[in-house]
Amino acid sequence: MAGTDGRTTGARYRRLAADLREAIASGAFGSDGRLPSEEQLAQQYGVSRGTVRQALSVLRANGLVTSRRGTRRVVLGTARTQSFMELMSFTLWARSLGEEPGGRTIDITRCTANPLEREQLGLAPGAEIYRVLRLRTLSRVPIMIERTIYVEHVGAMIAGLEPEAISHIEPLTEQGVVFADAEHTVDLVYADAEDAELLGCEEGAPLMRERRRATDPAGTPLEWSEDRYLPGTVSFTVHNSVASTALSRRRA
Repeated sequence: MAGTDGRTTGARYRRLAADLREAIASGAFGSDGRLPSEEQLAQQYGVSRGTVRQALSVLRANGLVTSRRGTRRVVLGTARTQSFMELMSFTLWARSLGEEPGGRTIDITRCTANPLEREQLGLAPGAEIYRVLRLRTLSRVPIMIERTIYVEHVGAMIAGLEPEAISHIEPLTEQGVVFADAEHTVDLVYADAEDAELLGCEEGAPLMRERRRATDPAGTPLEWSEDRYLPGTVSFTVHNSVASTALSRRRA
C-alpha cells in the first residue's frame, strides 16, 4: 500500500507542476507576477501543501519560478526558454529544434561501483551500479557519445529498454523517476579509440565534454554522466541574473 501511495503522490505533484507550467506559459500570472500562496494552491487544486511544494521545486528546477525568504514565489517570465528537461534530455532538446533524434545503446553493464562512482552517487561500499554506453544522432548523423552511470534501481529500468530506444528520460519519467536538479561541467577532451570509432573522427581529435550529476527532488543522486560532442555540433550558453543562473544547449 505504501508503494501505491508513493506513486499516487508522485503522479499528483507531476500533474500539478504540468498544470502550473501551462498557466505560466499562458501568462495567467503575468510577467514577473506572484504565484498564489502554497495554501491557496493546495485548496485550488485539491492537494496537500507537501504536493504543492514538490511541484514548485520542479518549476524552480526548470527556471520558471524563484523565491526569496519571506516572499511568495515569483514567475521569472513567460518567454520561451530552454527547459530543465530539454537540457537533461537529448531527445526533447532535438525535437524542440525540429531535428530527428536517434539513439543506440552500445553496451550496458551491471557491476560494483568503484570509489569515484560511489563518491559521485553517494553509495556505500559494495553497491551495484549500471554503466551505459550510448551513441546519439541528430537527423541520423552521429554527434555525441553518452557514458552514464546509474544507481541500481534506475539502471535496471534502462536495462529493460530496447537498444534502439530513442529516449531514456521519457520512460524513466513514466515509471516515476524524477530528475529535479543537475550540476553541469563543460570542458574539452581528446577522442580516444572508442570515441573515434563511434563518431567517425580521428583519435586525438578535440571533443566538447559535458559532465552531469543529476538528483531527485530529495537530493538523492540518480545518475552521473559524461557526454562527448563532435566540435561544431552544439554549444552551451550561460545566462546570469540576480534571480537565477540558466544553462542552455544550442545547435551550432
